[in-house]
Amino acid sequence: MTRKIRLGAFLPGGGQHIASWRHPDQPADGAVNFDFHVQLAREAERGLFDAYFLADGLATGGTSEGGPARIAGFEPVTLFAALATQTTHLGFIATASTTYEEPYNTARKFASLDLISGGRAGWNVVTTATEAAARNFNLDTQHPHAFRYARAAEHVEVVRKLWDSFEDDIFIRDKETGNFLDRTKLHFAHHKGAHFKVEGPLNVSRSPQGHPVIVQAGQSEDGRGLAAATAEVIFTAHQRLDTAQEFYRDIKARARGLGRDPDHILIMPGVSPFVGRTEDEAREKYDRLTSLILEEDGISLVKGLTGGTLDLTGADLDGPLPPVAPTEGMKSRQALIRQIADENGFTIRQLYQWVASARGHYTIVGSAAQVADMLEEWFTSEAADGFNILPPWLPTGLTDFVDLVIPELQRRGLFRTAYEGRTLRQNLGLPFPVNRYAAARSAAQAAE
Repeated sequence: MTRKIRLGAFLPGGGQHIASWRHPDQPADGAVNFDFHVQLAREAERGLFDAYFLADGLATGGTSEGGPARIAGFEPVTLFAALATQTTHLGFIATASTTYEEPYNTARKFASLDLISGGRAGWNVVTTATEAAARNFNLDTQHPHAFRYARAAEHVEVVRKLWDSFEDDIFIRDKETGNFLDRTKLHFAHHKGAHFKVEGPLNVSRSPQGHPVIVQAGQSEDGRGLAAATAEVIFTAHQRLDTAQEFYRDIKARARGLGRDPDHILIMPGVSPFVGRTEDEAREKYDRLTSLILEEDGISLVKGLTGGTLDLTGADLDGPLPPVAPTEGMKSRQALIRQIADENGFTIRQLYQWVASARGHYTIVGSAAQVADMLEEWFTSEAADGFNILPPWLPTGLTDFVDLVIPELQRRGLFRTAYEGRTLRQNLGLPFPVNRYAAARSAAQAAE
């Protein structure tokens, strides 16, 4: 089968750009407007997107990275459980923290979402990197970077064990005999590790896709290691084709070294497109949204993306970004923001204007053909298996992509014209995860 581009849609109801809520097209209350989220989900499904993706924070964080319109919003799994009933094919990838959640709770809520959606759930594994979140979970400061990733690796291991508690054919449900299930196909986790002790079994069964798709977004050395070992989809941020290619090839090589099939790990860089029928029209859209940025929001954004310690009080916003010491937060994103500032010679003001929509992901301003050219180049040059699309404002930014870019990709034979299946795995082209206990029994029987 011809390889196709996979597409995720990053659709925070409050808008992606820090000033999007001020745009006439964007509902000011979008973050907490359920009907608006239904509209977005249906629009993404109209565009044949693989999944609706949402990040999540465990503190308000002021306006540092989301902008004021995203200071409060829905918990993603709860929201997606409702949206799943309003759609038929669109997948739902929700973020949950390995630092501040227990594996049993994570496994249970995502298995539930997977059943409710008929096998369309994905879990975006994050370690959560803010001091504000730490203070909401009985800590004074956040755990060190290395600790968070060690805990994350074990957390994912436990969740996957719990998702295999029930074999796929365990339930008999024979009303005549009263035989409800085959108890030989119910399994305990019996996990004892450095961070967790979990007996199991989970009290939620498997779904039509086996278990939720595992997604990860780390780019640091620890993040790459976790992604190569556990992820099936990787969201990543790059400004240049060459760095995207280095990341792509590195992850595939690491996965191969761990005995995994590299084709079963999809790498999807983030792209924030301002799309017009012409490049000039796209530029007008970019300039209009940029003009709505409040200075204080731009400063907060730069502070948040550089680790939260930068004091720009009294700084010349038309001067260069001053040196910033790295923190225990998102180390790769801190380095990327510095790269963007230095390579482009941006002033502080120019920096926050450029990252206001994409937060370090790739921003492109152009016609549908120009956007499709960029996506095609990365897709065919070992830089991407697909993309996580971040429309700058909603719903128009999403509709522009669906109406203008999707047909261009389809014309080039790069994107589907209909969904391939009903589960997220089927649409992403990922294999069904065979239950570990069923696989072991089959192997033992074959060896006899």
